[in-house]
Amino acid sequence: MVDVGDKPVTRRTAIAEGFVLMQPETLRIIKNKEIAKGDVLEVARLAGIMATKRTDELIPLCHSLGLDSASVDFSFPNEQQVRIESTVGVSGRTGVEMEALTAVSIAALTIYDMCKAIDREMEISNIRLLEKTGGRSGHFQRSQS
Repeated sequence: MVDVGDKPVTRRTAIAEGFVLMQPETLRIIKNKEIAKGDVLEVARLAGIMATKRTDELIPLCHSLGLDSASVDFSFPNEQQVRIESTVGVSGRTGVEMEALTAVSIAALTIYDMCKAIDREMEISNIRLLEKTGGRSGHFQRSQS
């Protein structure tokens, strides 16, 4: 692991997003909470938040962090997509980009798992960092292109 012991503690945040593409009927069923396994989006939200706390166990050489906050939110850009956004915050010596990206990834995989019986053609795509603040490298914001 990289030694971060001499780095100052600063407030750090990261925002990531990802998408799950599916059949319109699948999205309708999710929105209407008609999946037999339960409320897909609430289970995916919980899975994503739980994943932020275990990122160091999943990704080799990733630091253990005592997170201050983690959220996972969903929106629907069209009738075939769920957009997942995660925001993670910490006061620490290293950033939380991996935690935000892990939250989005696990939330997307949870949606797939809960809906695979009705739509095996779902696609997970465009998992990416949108913004990060804090630390030596400063502020990053993805360009709109």
